[in-house]
Amino acid sequence: MTEIIIATNNPGKVKDFKVILEPKGFMVKSLADFPHIPDVEETGTTFEENALLKAEAVSTHLGKIVLADDSGLEVDALNGEPGVYSARYAGMDKDDRKNIQKVLERLQGIPEKKRTARFVCVLAVVDPAGERFTVRGTCEGTIAFEPVGDNGFGYDPIFYVEEKQRTMAQLSKEEKSEISHRGNAISQLTNQWEMLSRKN
Repeated sequence: MTEIIIATNNPGKVKDFKVILEPKGFMVKSLADFPHIPDVEETGTTFEENALLKAEAVSTHLGKIVLADDSGLEVDALNGEPGVYSARYAGMDKDDRKNIQKVLERLQGIPEKKRTARFVCVLAVVDPAGERFTVRGTCEGTIAFEPVGDNGFGYDPIFYVEEKQRTMAQLSKEEKSEISHRGNAISQLTNQWEMLSRKN
């Protein structure tokens, strides 16, 4: 089984990756398995830059193949915000509830048709031999008027998915992986599995 390290401490993200990657024969580990690795500062201005920063730093540190993601929410009526600042939109403590509240407050008075948004996930893969690439996945939706659902994490409770007629937080893990930005991005890595297996 090929080991792949996901450069995150976020248990929600790790769960998402396990659902998608383990059936493909990957043993998924995360930064929780390597507590000695220092935090990587996300100083990039794009999802691509941040994902590569994380993947390169962790791969250099461990000498292993690393997959990092940078993901977030882009709301059209807010000119693409929160974007790369999604996790810390309402402050550095990365509080999901406060972040959701800030988005809803900023969208007050905006009608349903103009509440279009998308989740974006950029995956960066870096291996010790120096190979590196990124892929981008998206999931289109609208911002609900209030949080609904107990599954998922982040902005899932206010992200309404038209084709499922529910918010992301009302979907099972399997349903979410079928349509999510992360699942979408991982499906684009299909051509790279051979390279990942060979390099590890």
